[in-house]
Amino acid sequence: MKTGLFFGSFNPIHVGHLIIANFMATQTDLDEVWIVVTPQNPHKERKTLAKDHDRLHLVRIAIENNPVLKASRIEFELPKPSYTIDTLAYLKEKYPAREFVLIMGSDNLGNLHKWKNYEKILSDHAIYVYRRPAYEEGALAKHPSISIYEAPLMNISASYIRACIKNNHSIQYLVSPEVFEYLDSSTMYK
Repeated sequence: MKTGLFFGSFNPIHVGHLIIANFMATQTDLDEVWIVVTPQNPHKERKTLAKDHDRLHLVRIAIENNPVLKASRIEFELPKPSYTIDTLAYLKEKYPAREFVLIMGSDNLGNLHKWKNYEKILSDHAIYVYRRPAYEEGALAKHPSISIYEAPLMNISASYIRACIKNNHSIQYLVSPEVFEYLDSSTMYK
């Protein structure tokens, strides 16, 4: 089985994330996409993150009716901060019959050379990149492990959604109806 890994803070998950995950799961050769909630990205500060299990819960309710998308807490079990190379090694050991493919935006591809053991990631895994217009893909775009896709994108960010919530502005249609309903009655980002 070919499984795409879509890593992120998902703080909170929004329709832009869902569109990309669903595109990769249904319009590429992937069998499914795991939305991997990252407890702590080594390149981001922890103070703005909601609790790990709260973010995972939002992912679960956002995708509960989609059979090709799965919520993953795999990085909750690994040392912090989370490094992709370590997660991939763990997954390969735990699920030897699966082929894991990384999913990332062209913004991350441009910085991949700064990742821990990025050469090993490139040698052992395919990477499916969705283009982001404001970002250069860089020299690695021509690497044989890289496939570039024109996924539909929305100009939306989790930080914008958090700011809307904090300022009592509606986030309806920016997140799935289930996530909207949950956050509307929650104090998670207030």
